[in-house]
Amino acid sequence: MKRLSFTPVVAGVPLAVIVVFVVASPLLAPDPTEQDVLLGVTSPGNDGHLFGTDQLGRDIWQLAIAGARSAVIGPIAIAIGSMVLGLVLGTVAGYLGGAIDLVLSKYADLLLALPTTLVALVVAGLVDGGYWTTVLVLVVLFSPTDLRMARGAVISQSTRPYIESAKVLGLSRSRIMFRHILPNVAPVAFATMLLNIAFALVAMSSLSFLGFGVGPGTPDWGRQLSDGRDLLGQNWGAVVVPGVLIIITAAAINLLGDWVQ
Repeated sequence: MKRLSFTPVVAGVPLAVIVVFVVASPLLAPDPTEQDVLLGVTSPGNDGHLFGTDQLGRDIWQLAIAGARSAVIGPIAIAIGSMVLGLVLGTVAGYLGGAIDLVLSKYADLLLALPTTLVALVVAGLVDGGYWTTVLVLVVLFSPTDLRMARGAVISQSTRPYIESAKVLGLSRSRIMFRHILPNVAPVAFATMLLNIAFALVAMSSLSFLGFGVGPGTPDWGRQLSDGRDLLGQNWGAVVVPGVLIIITAAAINLLGDWVQ
């Protein structure tokens, strides 16, 4: 009898809660940026606020619920975008080989040698980009891992009998690459995509913490960490709540990705 795995349950429960936050945040936190300057900073449990308020009197828990959208949607877009870009370039490099393979492999090696967060920080600062500009930059920076993975998988598939049969039938190279090889490579890329979501979540939160990505006052876990670091002595919830949410979400996605892989 096959042993049951508890990993999907352990990872799935917190992720289900985060999904509810993302989807239903307008209902759960209808006005997260509402300020009460006269109230100011309060500790958890005071004045009806579960995790207290920040220096502007904003409810920490409502900010955390609303911040799930920017904290999660961007990393998902990064992981999907890098997977698609990596699959296309990796399939072309692995199947065609030659000079194209050499150029794309060196492109991947170059980007892998660069510190992802630092490069995204520099580019976002130079172009004065916002949230989606940062997402686009990280898509490019995350793609080399998917490219190399797809390239290796395509090379192993290219020698299979079904590919030789397709060549004998006179099918075009583009049809062989994207109609026959790519579907057999995609499942491996999906597992890598889940792991990339966790890495992108940490990267985006780091950039938000440093003042890039989301704009000032926008609910976001990384921005909350930055705004709440000076309030640790007055309200620990301002730092602990977004920090714990980042850790739990990233860890759950990593567990799920490892299990799928």
